[in-house]
Amino acid sequence: MGGYVHGYSAREAERLADQATILRPLLHGDTSFPPGTRVLEPGCGTGMQTQALLAGSPGIDLTCLDVDAGQLARARARLGERAAAVAFRQGDLLNAPFPPASFDAAFVCFLLEHLTRPVDALATLRRLVRPGGSIVVVEGDHGSCRFHPETPAAMAAWSALVTCQRRLGGDPDIGRRLYGLLAEAGFADIVVEPRMVYADAGRPALRDGFVRRIIVPMVDGVREAALTAGLLDASAWARGLADLDATAEGPEGAFCYTFFKATARVPEE
Repeated sequence: MGGYVHGYSAREAERLADQATILRPLLHGDTSFPPGTRVLEPGCGTGMQTQALLAGSPGIDLTCLDVDAGQLARARARLGERAAAVAFRQGDLLNAPFPPASFDAAFVCFLLEHLTRPVDALATLRRLVRPGGSIVVVEGDHGSCRFHPETPAAMAAWSALVTCQRRLGGDPDIGRRLYGLLAEAGFADIVVEPRMVYADAGRPALRDGFVRRIIVPMVDGVREAALTAGLLDASAWARGLADLDATAEGPEGAFCYTFFKATARVPEE
């Protein structure tokens, strides 16, 4: 299926929490399912995006699926009292333990980028969602990332992250592929929209949060893998992280990154 390049450390859990909070208005402000909708969230992880889903769609019948039992336990703990209204199932999406047409909708966020077979995963979801049902997919696109100052050291650290993810079989640029992937998997009425984060000195809180609470810790999460693979040495890594962090400083510092959000429907039989 691939692998989670960022790992499962406590720091990564903190980063995911920050990411969910900072990006929720941009990515999920218009995500809503009517009460009673049977929704499947595959790859729910520690439940960071689940919180946004439940907040925007109260009363849904939500099932969270993840291959890792530890992640499901963390999701239960994070959701607190709301966990009682969620069904948690452990399993691989490609062998999901549900009959066809079990759900009215699927909610997929930051999952496909880590899979070696994203089309197969989407085709499985098309089978699990009833005819006429919907899917929402949100993914990033590392190739869209631009920042200033854009130093060679910062670019080398960013490229190391991309290389590590590709070596695990993932696609860090998958956001731009969403229309084609959904079409190949058999979905209809596909709409894909870019959701860009642009932060400069005129948006200091967003710039500091996005760079220092999301981007820098995300890159630093592959430090061990990058150094072990010889992509950079420790000194070059430290310079790269420092230069990335510096894009959140001063009147010239700026960071730009584009996410993509897709909606589609399962064709009526």
